[in-house]
Amino acid sequence: MVHNTLFKVAEVEISYKPNYKASERPKISSSKEAYELLIAHWSLGRIEFLEEFKIILLNRRNRVLGMVDISIGGVSGTLADPKVIFAVALKSGTSGIVLCHNHPTSELDPSREDITLTEKLKQGAKLLDLLILDHLIISKEGYYSFADEGLI
Repeated sequence: MVHNTLFKVAEVEISYKPNYKASERPKISSSKEAYELLIAHWSLGRIEFLEEFKIILLNRRNRVLGMVDISIGGVSGTLADPKVIFAVALKSGTSGIVLCHNHPTSELDPSREDITLTEKLKQGAKLLDLLILDHLIISKEGYYSFADEGLI
């Protein structure tokens, strides 16, 4: 006797719905342009208080598909979960990613953890045919670019 057992599963829907024309997307061609875009969308009231991690999603022509808040932490750190980063990137059809976080101390030098995370994300991105184009550490006064310093 064969029993047909129904399994309940969640439906997964993938969608990306930009509310602007492709021609209106800003183009990122330098770390300075990425910094200017990020700082314009950052909560400057929190930048010296809480560490936040964001990503900029880019198409093959380095046009911005979107900016995503990945995490908000405390004074001394935040969690940048690779699964969340790559899920968002894949869902939006991203080709390139600019990683970014702030240091509430305004010290821009990367920590050992920052360097390790960047390398881990570069390796994961490679498997998914994505590019990590840069990792910026930002403050109100300026930024540190992994790409400009030859670390990406």
